[in-house]
Amino acid sequence: MAGREFFTALTVAEALAGFRPARRSAVESVARENLLHRVPAADVLAPHDLPGFARATVDGFAVRAADTYGASDGLPAYLELAGTVRMGHAPDVAVPAHGAVAIPTGAVLPDGADAVVMVEYTAETMPGTIEVTRPVAPGGGLVRADDDVAAGEVLVRTGRPLRAPDLGLLASAGVGSVDVHARPRVAILSTGDEVVPADTPELTAGQVRDATASALAALIRDAGGEPVYAGIVPDDQGALTEALSKALAAADLVVVSAGSSVGARDETASAVADLGDIWCHGLAIKPGKPTILAECGGIPLIGLPGNPLSALVVFRLVGVPLVWRIAGCGTPPPEPRTRARLARNVASQAGRLDVIQVALRDGMAEPLHGPSALLSVLARADGCVLVPEPATGLDAGSEVEVVLYA
Repeated sequence: MAGREFFTALTVAEALAGFRPARRSAVESVARENLLHRVPAADVLAPHDLPGFARATVDGFAVRAADTYGASDGLPAYLELAGTVRMGHAPDVAVPAHGAVAIPTGAVLPDGADAVVMVEYTAETMPGTIEVTRPVAPGGGLVRADDDVAAGEVLVRTGRPLRAPDLGLLASAGVGSVDVHARPRVAILSTGDEVVPADTPELTAGQVRDATASALAALIRDAGGEPVYAGIVPDDQGALTEALSKALAAADLVVVSAGSSVGARDETASAVADLGDIWCHGLAIKPGKPTILAECGGIPLIGLPGNPLSALVVFRLVGVPLVWRIAGCGTPPPEPRTRARLARNVASQAGRLDVIQVALRDGMAEPLHGPSALLSVLARADGCVLVPEPATGLDAGSEVEVVLYA
């Protein structure tokens, strides 16, 4: 991809539409019981018709529909009971003209029948004879052999994460495994002279524990990726270039949590530029403007702001869709949303996307404000409100859409 001038800020929509690396994770065969949320590498076709035989969808009587035409409470149709179909067995009786065969839901439709009349609309007036008080049309009360899926049709499509009903459909077709894209390996590299491992028991003045990496790992797992901790690197371009090279060699996506200072951001941008092409440096978003999107030897890279809140906001909006894309997903699963009334006025600057953290209380969205270095703001939020680029703010009491956090 062609490079772009540093800090020529793009909108988030422009970034999502334009930064589309070709990288896809490897393909592997996975057993059906482990396929939830995995993305098929190719369409899976039905090996045979489903359900494979015509069967009843109601308890009642298999009939010839024409024998019920005109039936009513005042003038029922009388049919001779010819036998019963047993569940799980092929019928040993056919439906004759002016006859009926008792059948439970799910049983095989016997020969001669083209409909099933519900038991609620029948009565046994004398041994061996039933009366039908409501007509049934051909095909009523049953499904045909290929009504669910015909042989050769698509069972599950590539490009969409598998859901619980998909796994049920695969099971009904006898498909025990599917070729899917592997979970993308996402390397998380933290930078900054002040950053120390999260399990550091005691901090000295100026040190901060690496909170961003743990939170990023959780977002990556939630998006179907496999986080890989690539360590902490000081604000040194040579050391950062070396660490990035190692991370790029073993990952499908590299995420760099840059230092907070302007100098640290410059070091990150320079190191990335040494290894590949920077697609953009700067997003029109608050918080999170100093974001880098790049591609290095075919591996996409995201350079995040150093402040934890900013880093997580940007990764949720830009990084999560990228993880899904690398996993072969055409359109990422939508995040849950709800409507609420804004509790207070929210100021915004035209030309950028403002991401406002909110707490939900009794149908009201209460804005949560605080410096982007404070992770507690995100921890207290139930979701966020996106103030679009053209807006200059939102008024208290206005209805807003809240993107909910899982």
